Amino acid sequence: MAEYKWPEPEKRSLIGKRISRVDGPAKVSGKAKYTYDIKRPDMLYGKVLRSPHAHAKIVSIDTSAAEKMPGVKAVKVIQEPGTEIKWAGDEIVAVAAVDEPTAEDAIRAIKVTYEKLPHLVVEEDLSAAGDNAKPAAEQTAGEPEKAFGEAEVIVEGFYGLPVITHCCLESHGSISEWEGDQNLLVHISTQAVSNVANQIGRPLGIPAANVRVKQDHIGGGFGSKFQVDRWDVTAAQLSKMAGGKPVKIMLERDAELMVAGIRPSAYARVKVGAKRDGEIIAWQSESWNTGGSGGGGSPPLPYVFSVPNKHTQHTGIATNTGSARAWRAPNHPQGCLVTMSALEDTAARLEMDPLDFFLKNIELAGRFAEVYREEFAIAADLMEWKKNWHQRGAKTAGPVKRGLGLSLHTWGGGGHGSNCDVIIHPDGSVEVKMGTQDLGTGTRTAIMMVAAETFGLPLEAIKLMIGDNQFPTSGASGGSTTIGGVSASTRRGTLDALEQLFEKVAPSLNVQPADLEAVAGRIRVKSDPRRGLSWKEACMKIGGTAITTRGRNPGPGTLNSSGVGGVQMADVSVDVETGIVRVNKVVAVQDCGLIIDLKTAESQVYGALIMGVCYALYEERIMDARTGRMLNPNMEFYKLAGLGDIGELVVHMMTGKAYDERGVIGLGEPPVISPGAAISNAVANAVGVRVPSLPLTPDRVLAALQYPDREGGSSKNGGNDAGI
Repeated sequence: MAEYKWPEPEKRSLIGKRISRVDGPAKVSGKAKYTYDIKRPDMLYGKVLRSPHAHAKIVSIDTSAAEKMPGVKAVKVIQEPGTEIKWAGDEIVAVAAVDEPTAEDAIRAIKVTYEKLPHLVVEEDLSAAGDNAKPAAEQTAGEPEKAFGEAEVIVEGFYGLPVITHCCLESHGSISEWEGDQNLLVHISTQAVSNVANQIGRPLGIPAANVRVKQDHIGGGFGSKFQVDRWDVTAAQLSKMAGGKPVKIMLERDAELMVAGIRPSAYARVKVGAKRDGEIIAWQSESWNTGGSGGGGSPPLPYVFSVPNKHTQHTGIATNTGSARAWRAPNHPQGCLVTMSALEDTAARLEMDPLDFFLKNIELAGRFAEVYREEFAIAADLMEWKKNWHQRGAKTAGPVKRGLGLSLHTWGGGGHGSNCDVIIHPDGSVEVKMGTQDLGTGTRTAIMMVAAETFGLPLEAIKLMIGDNQFPTSGASGGSTTIGGVSASTRRGTLDALEQLFEKVAPSLNVQPADLEAVAGRIRVKSDPRRGLSWKEACMKIGGTAITTRGRNPGPGTLNSSGVGGVQMADVSVDVETGIVRVNKVVAVQDCGLIIDLKTAESQVYGALIMGVCYALYEERIMDARTGRMLNPNMEFYKLAGLGDIGELVVHMMTGKAYDERGVIGLGEPPVISPGAAISNAVANAVGVRVPSLPLTPDRVLAALQYPDREGGSSKNGGNDAGI
């Protein structure tokens, strides 16, 4: 039996190297086809009429005018009269027509009468939530009341970050077409190719085996595209109503921002107790948030640091808004921002360097304490922290103030379930098949690297087929589980296939199969590398039937594990006259176990930092409390960072024996957790007051400078109502 482990560093020709993505040329040339690009013969275009009200009951629906319009092929009432609508943008009626303008005209011709009902769409003020507030259980550890009594420093503060929405470059949607009454072909923008058939088959009343799912490329998901949505089922229903013709429904940008998922908000009042030497001994927090009508879970407080004496209370607020979906490290950015802000405010009150403060308490970070210690040393060197850090609000000439901030984070990232078919043909060609998807993170490249590494072949010798549910099932790409799952199943499958090839080749070289190895396009004898066969010559020994194996995860051997730690530091400049924050530099030092492709790993972190700058400085969903509608469902006023807003990004990946031994661990989510906290802390260091809520827009910065002692502002030595 094959020994299921990763090759030793000295025997790796691909793993751990910087390898460019194999799909790069197709993407930069425009040849790569996304769901949005698919155009099927005789395809119809679907459009959806959405509720203009945040909370209402449907009284009546009249679709007669739309049904009579030339070019309209099907009209489907999604929610019947009498249905209660709970957010603006909810789907009411859909149409399919020969082109988009006709479909849009038909939508406008539909008449719906609503009975408006009371709504709540703004959750920042907990006292105004009324019956929409749903308190969760309080949690207590240790003796917080006693610890606060013994604390020599007590710092209190208010911190928060708003709802932000998913804003994928390729919006949600799919194309459905029937092949007869029972067989459905679906092209869909999804993070879970292997899961779609069951999800869409059930509401349509057909077996999952009758649903073919295809996706070549996807323009982003970030947690929002795990599920089949109502508009996907509606597209299939419209297709059947239109005689099986393909129907394409892709969300418009406003719908994408209103209904395709949010990251929940988080607000908290926090009290921290510490000794004069910086030892943290007590924590108390009252937090609240919304994840829309369905709640959004509570942020982990305190985050990473396990304070021995703590009391936490959380309240979820149900609002008449689109519901939460997973959003790259669910609830961790929220918990991180609240915790790291409160702790940096405590360090400021003590007039301690926050790096020294965090390191003094690093044992409270648990299993990754030593990882954080090592990472902070590297980050401090890259940022020149000891040279550039100053006490909070240090006076410098001119209106532009500069500051540094830091943060740390953790995540799981264990590998998901994955199956992989490996085929070695007698002519030497190699196929790898897996029902996974590449979200743009380099999954294709990583799978091919693992296969090529095992076989001792160049990358281009591997033919990889993914993005089709007819291939062996593999898990959804979420929770940073993809790389662990697909790399492990590929490694097991290729090792099994190679072992079978060795068995075929060994007699001709008069050795045992265990005496062979695959290196540089040859199958050779380990003890005498001059003896061997070329890969093609070796494959000729297979005979008439190809070698076929299936690799699985979980499986034998330890190829992946779970749990990572990372730290980040930010350098910002703030104009105290205009309130404008500029990011000068962000340093990220990140662990993810054994790295398959160093280039794509670094790229994951760069992307996370860019996303972090976006939510730290620009992103927020703005709701109109009176009408219940989102005011900025567009790319003009839903702000994202541009190239000139990012600053210098420095990424350092932790490598070496201790990290390799942990196997492959996911990386997609961890580095997006800390940017908001690190940048917020840097702004506080620069201007001398805490800007308590993200995003750090000019108006919030100026308000904090003008009113530093009110909730929503912050005192110069950290927190509101800070005391010793």
